[in-house]
Amino acid sequence: MPQQHEMFELPKLSLTAPAGLKEPRLWVRRLAIWEAPGGQKIRDISLRRGLNIIWSPDGLDDYEGVRAIGHGSGKTLFCRLLRYCLGEQRFADEMQRERIAVAFPNGIVGAEVMLDSVCWAIVRPLGIRRRHVAIPGGNLDEIAMGDGATTSIDPLIEAIEQAIVTPGIASLARLQSGQRAWPIALAWLTRDQECRFDDVLDWRSPASGSDAPLPASGREAGPRREALRAFLTAITEEEQQARRTEEALRAEVGNAEREMSYLDWDRGRRHKRLIDQLDLVEQPLPEMPLLLEVFRKAADERLAAAAQLPTGDMVELGQARRALQEAREELGRADEERIRTEAQIPGEKQVLTLLSSEIPALSFAAENAASQVCPICEVPIDKALADKCNLSHKLHNETECRARLASKRKEVDDQKQRIDALDARLKALQPTIALGRQHVERAEKRVQTIESVRDTRASAWQTATQLKEGIERFAELSTEQDEARNRLRSLEDKLSKERERLGAFRDKQGLTFGRISQKFSAIIRRLVNENAKGAVTLSGNGLEIVVDVDGDRRTAAIESLKVLAFDLACLCLSVEGSTHVPAFLVHDSPREADLGLSIYDELFRLMRELEAPANKSAFQYIVTTTTRPPDDLRCDPWLRLTLRGAPGSERLMGRDL
Repeated sequence: MPQQHEMFELPKLSLTAPAGLKEPRLWVRRLAIWEAPGGQKIRDISLRRGLNIIWSPDGLDDYEGVRAIGHGSGKTLFCRLLRYCLGEQRFADEMQRERIAVAFPNGIVGAEVMLDSVCWAIVRPLGIRRRHVAIPGGNLDEIAMGDGATTSIDPLIEAIEQAIVTPGIASLARLQSGQRAWPIALAWLTRDQECRFDDVLDWRSPASGSDAPLPASGREAGPRREALRAFLTAITEEEQQARRTEEALRAEVGNAEREMSYLDWDRGRRHKRLIDQLDLVEQPLPEMPLLLEVFRKAADERLAAAAQLPTGDMVELGQARRALQEAREELGRADEERIRTEAQIPGEKQVLTLLSSEIPALSFAAENAASQVCPICEVPIDKALADKCNLSHKLHNETECRARLASKRKEVDDQKQRIDALDARLKALQPTIALGRQHVERAEKRVQTIESVRDTRASAWQTATQLKEGIERFAELSTEQDEARNRLRSLEDKLSKERERLGAFRDKQGLTFGRISQKFSAIIRRLVNENAKGAVTLSGNGLEIVVDVDGDRRTAAIESLKVLAFDLACLCLSVEGSTHVPAFLVHDSPREADLGLSIYDELFRLMRELEAPANKSAFQYIVTTTTRPPDDLRCDPWLRLTLRGAPGSERLMGRDL
């Protein structure tokens, strides 16, 4: 499809620095690294206003025939040290910090940071030392040589916060109480190389170990978008208040929706249960509120039917329970007597056996008393007396023996009579116990009958009463559901109006984004071709960036180009004094983000053009690269440092780590 040409010539990129501005409000004039305070200087790098190139030749671009890769030379560490001297908490990930600390236990890094034409001397440790110094108007070399008192990096951060970012930005960016906005802005202006220039709102990667505060890091891009808008003066306190109101309303709508969902569920299950309990499944039912009348009428009929059931005479129930208790007691007494008797009979039988065992001996003694035998010589007594034997003279008394035998026989007879009496009593108890059990069973049945009548009525009455209570709760739920529905609609209306207000606020920021879009489009045309164009808009879905090169392009290279062009457009606005961030930008190896070589070369030439005398080099742009810069820029003053991956002396720290 042929390219449609614009009716009017599109404006070229223009840059107008404020009158009286002689240099960028914030820029780094020098970065130096020492092995120790007062020790050997490893690096002393002078930087300039405008374009600064840090180059690490790769492959055939290297010198003296040394074929070393351009990676690993220290370009990213250089950017991290710049960030460190501007207030970031860490200068490398944990592993690299440990290696540097081992190699340089007393190492320090320093920088001369120009802030509104005042030179700040910054010194920060690389190893085990804990001395952080930030002094306005100080001499960097003298401070680096001494062991004076620490000031921390906070004075510089506070000065930038007050002079450029301004205190109100933290509130507009919705930062936490007491949190400064400059560290967040620094994360944007010095993107992590690990973010690969994939998205405008990707500033810090977890892989870099920068420990950047929220919202500069983290998965949620929304807070970064709000901070970005605050830095670009594209948001107001009124809009933030409206956004807070919108968020509160959104939370209320969510709560109301959950409440509505629960009420729908609760009412639905109660509705089904009432239909089942009232036997209305087969009947056609009207909608509310007539449905309530149907339910109430059916429940009233259930209650009336329960009222007609016999109640069960409580007096009669009391008498039946007493009769049951008496029958149980009488049965218990008879049963106890049976148990005692059954337990007594075996003992009595043992006594009888013992008594009976004595009868034979007594009978024998009585028989022998009539014709006694000498116990010594076993000779009949009458013969012994005739022979005048004097060995035995004690003789059994026959009368006594027979009396003992008669007495023992009487005891045996008495014991038999006692056992017979017990057996007779045990037999007599059996019909008594059987009759007692019958009395108990009849009494239990009578009590159960009366209780069943009473319980049937009570159960029917309770069921009918619960049905009526369930119907009233169903009615209350229906009312609550209607109220919740109305409340939800009201909240949704308020939320819709608040979102309309936010949309109106975004429309009011159209001028700001129009300026960004104008410069963004001009940069795209300058970097790609005259037929290309771009646009930056703010919608309800967030920040939308479009690049049109013979149609909307969304390749990986174009996405990286969007990020670069957006940053440069914002840099131009900062030069013109239209933002709350300095005209300072660091891009670490943007060529690694799959930019085309032609676009990459144009990037360098564009930044050189922006250094035109009319702009007084009112910005500082630092770019690191392994790709060979254009020949006309691969020299002083633009090429500030050349690093190599080998040998170690050519790396940033002067050795292999």
